[in-house]
Amino acid sequence: MHPDTQTLRPHSKDLGGGFTVRRLLPAASRQAVGPFLFFDHFGPISAGPEDNHDVRAHPHIGLATVTYLFEGAMQHADSTGAVQRIEPGAINWMTAGRGIVHSERTPADLRGQPRRSHGLQLWAALPAEHEETEPQFAHTPAAALPELEVGGARLRVLIGSAFGATSPVQVLSPTLYLDIALAAGDALPLPPATERAVYVVEGAVEIDGRALQPQTLQLLLPGDEPMLSASGDARVVLIGGDTLGPRRIWWNFVSSRKERIVQAADDWAAGRFPGVPGETEFIPLPDKRPG
Repeated sequence: MHPDTQTLRPHSKDLGGGFTVRRLLPAASRQAVGPFLFFDHFGPISAGPEDNHDVRAHPHIGLATVTYLFEGAMQHADSTGAVQRIEPGAINWMTAGRGIVHSERTPADLRGQPRRSHGLQLWAALPAEHEETEPQFAHTPAAALPELEVGGARLRVLIGSAFGATSPVQVLSPTLYLDIALAAGDALPLPPATERAVYVVEGAVEIDGRALQPQTLQLLLPGDEPMLSASGDARVVLIGGDTLGPRRIWWNFVSSRKERIVQAADDWAAGRFPGVPGETEFIPLPDKRPG
């Protein structure tokens, strides 16, 4: 691995109620890796019976949210009418397109009791020709995702193709997302993609003999097939795919056009987005409007 490859470190973001996430993308030095332009790692966190980490209804345009849990459970509901319990190992891909509203809450059976939460939420940009597509939600259960062993490592193909296995998750541009668990002595070559980065969820890993720090996102050079190895139990994810070009990001909105984000902000403030069935709470628009 070339010494000038880039390492992104997280900054903390409080989502409310004491629920803090590590945010890796977008970064000051890098907007995206492949189509992924937002990367949050939350937990592992233990919540008490009185804790409320619910995310009230809020809107998105021009992107897809990609939710993946290691521990815990989440209740998704959105303005298409989709209601889905999200559990560890499943991929949940929500295409916002021209506009969607969703909430993410603690499932009713877990309220009022101690619980743990740990996972990743990413946003993927949509190709420009699909930014205004029909909103939809797609749940792919854990059992439907390919699992294989390479170099001793246990690998799950969440999105895209690797080592001859292909995920059933349907995407709009070439995308790669792998969940890799390693033990001491495991090693595997990382599969290619136009752009790639390795995120160390936990544990001690090396790329071509260079140690990577936990909870950092390490960008890889195009064309390289570096060797990932572990000196102990570890978990990493590999993300990447084709770049979709620069995007404007403001609050929960993504678009290739500035005026579209201004319009979305006006629409949310004026109540023109569709509602989520059964939801009465929502997150208001930030005071500072997009310029």
